[in-house]
Amino acid sequence: MPATPAIPLTVGFDLDMTLLDTRPGIRATYAALSAETGTYIDADLVVTRLGPPLLNEIRNWFPADEVEHAAARYRELYREHAFAPTVALPGAHAAVEAVRAHGGRVAVITGKYEPNARLHLEHAGLHADTLVGDLWAETKGEALREHGATVYVGDHLGDIVGARHADAVAVGVATGPYSADELRAAGADVVLADLTGFPAWLAGHLAGV
Repeated sequence: MPATPAIPLTVGFDLDMTLLDTRPGIRATYAALSAETGTYIDADLVVTRLGPPLLNEIRNWFPADEVEHAAARYRELYREHAFAPTVALPGAHAAVEAVRAHGGRVAVITGKYEPNARLHLEHAGLHADTLVGDLWAETKGEALREHGATVYVGDHLGDIVGARHADAVAVGVATGPYSADELRAAGADVVLADLTGFPAWLAGHLAGV
């Protein structure tokens, strides 16, 4: 009997506060939206709770009948304000390259509006083999399963939910709103201070260490 081909390695990554520090750009975009609409938005508060879908946050500041319009305008303003101040988090490029060094594929599974997520990756010089946006928690898990990801790396408790939903190894990075202890308590299989530790962890994981 011919040997069964090994399943190719696919590693999923969240975007905001996992690969990229998007806080300055998001803060600037909300400030612009506030100035344009005359609606008070505490942009400093907003950037402390990144992760859930945009509409969840917009509902905190706008009446129900204005939420969809405000979200659409936010996404337009985002392109003017968000890319320049955004930087890759420590270890992001090395983490992506580590996956490729093992013959793997990189899937960025994010809650961000997909066209803007793509522009973010281009601006940061990060290449993803697969990008899926506008997802959260369990729906991230569905995309991870669809694309065959066996590892998912994220900073949010919702990312752990997504990894669990896909039966993937949940790797938490403490670069977002949650501490290492909180990520661990929420069920992360592995917790790293940031992505600088990811290449060594991945090598050990693949070696069965």
